[in-house]
Amino acid sequence: MLSSTCKYAIRGIIYIALYGEDNRKIGIREISEALDIPTPFLGKILQTLAKNKLLNSTKGPNGGFSLAKPAKEINLLQIIKIIDGLDLFNECLIGLRSCSANDHDDVQCPIHNKYLPISKQLYTMFENENIEDMASQIKASGGKISL
Repeated sequence: MLSSTCKYAIRGIIYIALYGEDNRKIGIREISEALDIPTPFLGKILQTLAKNKLLNSTKGPNGGFSLAKPAKEINLLQIIKIIDGLDLFNECLIGLRSCSANDHDDVQCPIHNKYLPISKQLYTMFENENIEDMASQIKASGGKISL
């Protein structure tokens, strides 16, 4: 449902929230090694998040990434919107041109009425789930949930 790129973005922000206390800048290599994501690919993802003001990016030997705002103010929907866009919620699940995911279309695909409530639930869940809560749950698991 979410692209690998989007999953990496979410994991990267959670990692920064977990280990970037006191605005500590975390280097791309550290994040990349910890999450087992290729450094150049992760760098592009995190730069995209920085351009969209979810992360701060500082160059140089003491540079790295930090959250641009409190983790409580960053929800999954913001990340999904930046990385994957909102097509998941706005377009037909099976890709028919005559159907969209809104209620007002005259012609809908065969699974439209089943998918629409699920799509709305997913949207609400992604909107309500924030990085601080996710990082807290990971920390509280004592290592049972690993990034």
